[in-house]
Amino acid sequence: MSFKKNKYCVIKEAVPKEIATFVYNYFLLKRQVARTFFDTKYISPFTTEFGVWNDQQVPNTYSHYADIAMETLLMRTLPIMEKKTGLKLNPTYSFARIYKTGDVLHRHKDRFSCEISTTLNLGGDPWPIHLEPKKNVGAPDGKKFTMASNNKGISINLKPGDMLVYKGMELEHWREEFQGDNCAQVFLHYNDQKSKNANKNIHDGRLHLGLPASFKK
Repeated sequence: MSFKKNKYCVIKEAVPKEIATFVYNYFLLKRQVARTFFDTKYISPFTTEFGVWNDQQVPNTYSHYADIAMETLLMRTLPIMEKKTGLKLNPTYSFARIYKTGDVLHRHKDRFSCEISTTLNLGGDPWPIHLEPKKNVGAPDGKKFTMASNNKGISINLKPGDMLVYKGMELEHWREEFQGDNCAQVFLHYNDQKSKNANKNIHDGRLHLGLPASFKK
């Protein structure tokens, strides 16, 4: 499938399943540690370096801006992203969540730092992501990934290590109510180097990758 033509594509096994599973278990443990730290007041409730539960997009669900392991994935997948999109990219930031039963990711488009994005499945229960492309397209062969096209967009199921690449500022994307127990995903975001202000937005305005949002210029 052509990213240039359709503004999205799926990369199977972009990250080996063993790595995805390792990061998934790491992130589950980090969530547990963060919960204990907050509940015992070992760290301030305003600290974000261990993740938060107050993200407005999906309230009361554990999420993390720029976890260092996720930022490492951001760099690891850069050559894959450039090859698949045909673009030279600047990394901006990563954002990971462990979704829980009943969560919904409402239809939305993204900010400039998410110009070229991917959602990478780390593990947990299956949960499709939906896209609304500007025109309907069919599955390339019906075997690579699950995709059903209709007037409500398309539904894409990813396995651990698979990722969906899409133009986050142009294509609406969302997830319907989650019926499973948990699902861990990480969003990896980039800018096209040819876009206006892209070189001013490297690392989402931070000094370097791995730093929290408080380090933005």
